[in-house]
Amino acid sequence: MIADVPESNRGVALGALAFFLWGVAALYWPFLSASEPHEVLAHRMVWSLLAMGVILLLCRRSWAWLPQVLRSPRRLLPVAAAAVLISLNWWGFIYAVSIEQTLQASLAYFINPLMSVCLGVLLFSERLRAAQWAAVGLGVTAVLVMSLAYGATPWLSLLMASSFAAYGAVKKYVDLDGTQSLTVETLVMFLPALGFVVHLEATGVGTAFSVSPGHTALLAGGGFVTVLPLLLFGMAARQVPLSVIGMLQYITPVMMFFIGWLIQGEEMPPARWLGFGLVWLALCLFALDQVRSARSRFRSGARTFRKDGESTPVRTQATE
Repeated sequence: MIADVPESNRGVALGALAFFLWGVAALYWPFLSASEPHEVLAHRMVWSLLAMGVILLLCRRSWAWLPQVLRSPRRLLPVAAAAVLISLNWWGFIYAVSIEQTLQASLAYFINPLMSVCLGVLLFSERLRAAQWAAVGLGVTAVLVMSLAYGATPWLSLLMASSFAAYGAVKKYVDLDGTQSLTVETLVMFLPALGFVVHLEATGVGTAFSVSPGHTALLAGGGFVTVLPLLLFGMAARQVPLSVIGMLQYITPVMMFFIGWLIQGEEMPPARWLGFGLVWLALCLFALDQVRSARSRFRSGARTFRKDGESTPVRTQATE
C-alpha cells in the first residue's frame, strides 16, 4: 500500500514521523540523569550500531554492500562527515539538558528549520513560494523573540541547530539508502565510543552496571530511540527538498514545548508564548501552501489525463 503513495508524499510522511519521534524522545533522556553526558553519548553510539544490526536482521537485509563502501573513500567520507555532525548534535543536546538549559535545546529545534531552508536555497538552488517565504519570515521572528528572552547569544542552540542542518545537507551527497547510510554512520562511531565506555568501566567511573538493571536497559534502549528517527529522516531527506524538511522540523519543538509546559512544568513567560504562537502560525501557512500546491498538481494531472484520453480515440479513428 505504501508503495502506491507518490515518493514526495511518502517522504513528507516519513519526515513528519521522524520529528514526532524526536519530540517524544524528550521524555526518554532525563531518565539517564545518573550518567554524565559524555557517557550517555558514548552509549548512544555503541548501542546504535547494535540496534541497526537488529533492524537489518529483521528486514532480512544483506551486508554484502558494506565492504564496497568501506573500500571507497568517495562513498565513505560523506557518511563519516554525517556521523561526526550528528555526534556533535547529540552531545550538544545531552549537555544542555545536563546543565538544566533545556530551553536552549528547544530553541535549537526552532533554529534548525531556518538553517535547513537556507542551506537548501544556497547549496541546492531550491526555490520557495511566497507563502513559504512568509512562513520562514515568521519563524525568523519567533527565533529572534525567544533569543531576546535569553539576554545573550544562545551558543548551545546555534551549535545544535547548525550541526543538524549540516547533517541533513551532507545526507544529500550520500549515495546509500537510509538503512545503509545509518549503518555506516553508527559503524564509524562504534569503535571510539566502545573504547571510551570500556575505559569508564575499567576505571570505576562508568554507570552502565552500577546503578540498576533498569538504568542499564535504558542505556541499551537508547540505541533504538536514536536510530529509528534518524533512519526515517535519512529516507525523507532523499525524497523531498530541504525546504520541506526544514519546515517539518517545527514538529519537534512544538512537541517539546507541550512536554515541557504540561508534563515537566517549565515556565512559559510572555516572550516564549509569543514565539510559540508565531511558530504555530508559520506551520499553518506552510500546511495551507502544501495543500494548495497538492491540489494544483492534482488538477494539472487530471487535465493531462483528460487530454490524453480525448486524443486516443481520435488517433484510433484516423487509423481505421
